[in-house]
Amino acid sequence: MKISQTSIRRRKTMNAVLLGSTLVATALATIPLIWIIVEVISRGLPALTPEFFTQSYMPLTRGGGGVLHAILGSFVLIGIASAISIPIALFAAIYAAQHPNTTLGLVIRFSTDVMSGLPSIVVGLFVYTLFVSGNGYSALAGGVALAMMMLPIVLRTTEEMLKLVPRAMREGSLGLGAPEWKTMFSVMLPAALSGILTGILLAVARVSGEAAPLLLTAQGSNFLSTSLGEPIAALPLVMFKYAIDPSPARNSQAWAIALVILAIVFALNLGARLLARNRH
Repeated sequence: MKISQTSIRRRKTMNAVLLGSTLVATALATIPLIWIIVEVISRGLPALTPEFFTQSYMPLTRGGGGVLHAILGSFVLIGIASAISIPIALFAAIYAAQHPNTTLGLVIRFSTDVMSGLPSIVVGLFVYTLFVSGNGYSALAGGVALAMMMLPIVLRTTEEMLKLVPRAMREGSLGLGAPEWKTMFSVMLPAALSGILTGILLAVARVSGEAAPLLLTAQGSNFLSTSLGEPIAALPLVMFKYAIDPSPARNSQAWAIALVILAIVFALNLGARLLARNRH
């Protein structure tokens, strides 16, 4: 069947229009990200000094100090969150992957979807009612709040990675006489390890910049502390505090903290991308 020249030109025109629209939409989606990155770098870079990383809080009359206490606090909070969420997520994901159509498997999957959509401030309020009210603010409460936000990401990622492991590997292990639990921990999990680590990195990146739940749980502190039972500083909390401070010096430090958080999130996402690429 012969196609007319008019039809060919119409198709080429439509293709050009759609391709141009796609490029414009991509540019519009990229501009805000580039704008944010440029703004954060330009405002935060001048405040990044050695003292910014090596000193804790000091009054402005003594130079203002740095954010060492917040950096250490963020590591403590993320460490607590990881220690709580990762084991629970792994075991729940193993069950959901092995028994997807059981009542418990369906409940796990549905609950994970609901939790992943919860606003962070709601998670903070829940943990505040459960742990903080009557006991006081603490690093442990902040870690629990972040763990609840990490849990659905790690769980669903692990479940999907386990489903991608070839069924023949599991059947071969069981056929050789290995029990179910040994097959899971010796065959399935190692085969899906890079994907699971990718999910963990993405979950850590997700909670690294969260301030709302920590305002209701960890509260923040001006002191260098690693105690789990006391309020603790974190980079997002200090950034929020310095951003609303009337002092231009504190505002500059807030931009510097934003740059540090941006760099951490970028590094974690880059690591996740590299792990995902190596998996293939």
